[in-house]
Amino acid sequence: MSTPTVVLVHGAFADASGFARLIPELRADGVPVLAPAVPNRGLSGDAAYIASVVRQIDGPVVLVGRSYGGAVITVAGVEDNVTALVYLAGYALEEGESLGELQGRFPDPPLASALVRREYPTGVPGGTGTDVYVDPDRFHAVFAADVDAELAEVLAVTQRPLAAAAFAEPATAAAWRTRPSWGTVSTADQTINPDVERFGYQRAGATTVEIDASHLVMLSRPKEVAAVIRDAVRATA
Repeated sequence: MSTPTVVLVHGAFADASGFARLIPELRADGVPVLAPAVPNRGLSGDAAYIASVVRQIDGPVVLVGRSYGGAVITVAGVEDNVTALVYLAGYALEEGESLGELQGRFPDPPLASALVRREYPTGVPGGTGTDVYVDPDRFHAVFAADVDAELAEVLAVTQRPLAAAAFAEPATAAAWRTRPSWGTVSTADQTINPDVERFGYQRAGATTVEIDASHLVMLSRPKEVAAVIRDAVRATA
């Protein structure tokens, strides 16, 4: 079997550029990498988009999802050529479960009081939706505490929001039931309660690594994250 392509799936409040320090670590080992832009409009649509990307890759794929991207790979990961899932401070949902339902089982993280909402046009005449962002003034503290302050300031004003409706949309599949999985818990996470991450990984039977990092673990601790992904690649190559 050929070396799997690693597809990096970003989450809310940041785009694929958040993988800028992780990608060189993987490519240095000869691992093919792709980091598509996720629409962040809703779980089913986002998963369908990532699934379409995966289907057009010739050969096996290891899907890596950060944060909300974890929910996306949980659904998209049922594609035939997906050999493994890797969650980075992410949501490992059960089929029929939503982000809101999983989060609701645990105390709110500091992020909950730092969210701001803005309306956007849906494309339907007169129709509007709601996007969710992190308050830029609190972005560094609750989202990227261990990232350089200057970089965090840039990230705060270039956020890729998530449609609020995505929080209530149930997962239509749980790919971890048929695929091996790995997960990193960010123990200093202020965006997702680390116990949400632990619970999802334990339920999925994931090989779990705890890293003393913020939610943006792939930026602050890229070598440790790359090691987890390499394990998944080796185990399924």
